[in-house]
Amino acid sequence: MKYTEEHEWLRVEGDLVVVGITEHASTQLGDVVFVELPEVETVVAKGDEVVVIESVKAASDILAPCDGEIVEVNEALTDNPALINEDPTGDAWFFKMKLDDLSVLDDFMTEDEYNDYIG
Repeated sequence: MKYTEEHEWLRVEGDLVVVGITEHASTQLGDVVFVELPEVETVVAKGDEVVVIESVKAASDILAPCDGEIVEVNEALTDNPALINEDPTGDAWFFKMKLDDLSVLDDFMTEDEYNDYIG
């Protein structure tokens, strides 16, 4: 997996990138009570607001980590937003993207680099 400074994780599955938030981020958010996911087939640019998360503490936006197209969203989060707190790096992924160029992932942090970053 790769990690962003915005506390997102990225996992390559074939020609797609799965995006979620880290355990650190889910802990910082507190209990998640609502998630608004993007529409499938939405084309996004790096930095676009893609997902809205509301917790008992605050509302946060998940940003597109790269340019690409949203090809699948995790509908389970709409019915059970608490999954983000229960399994942030597993079943609680937000969306899958198709990227024009997977090599952009080389710009993101490794797990060790991310752990140093949140230190």
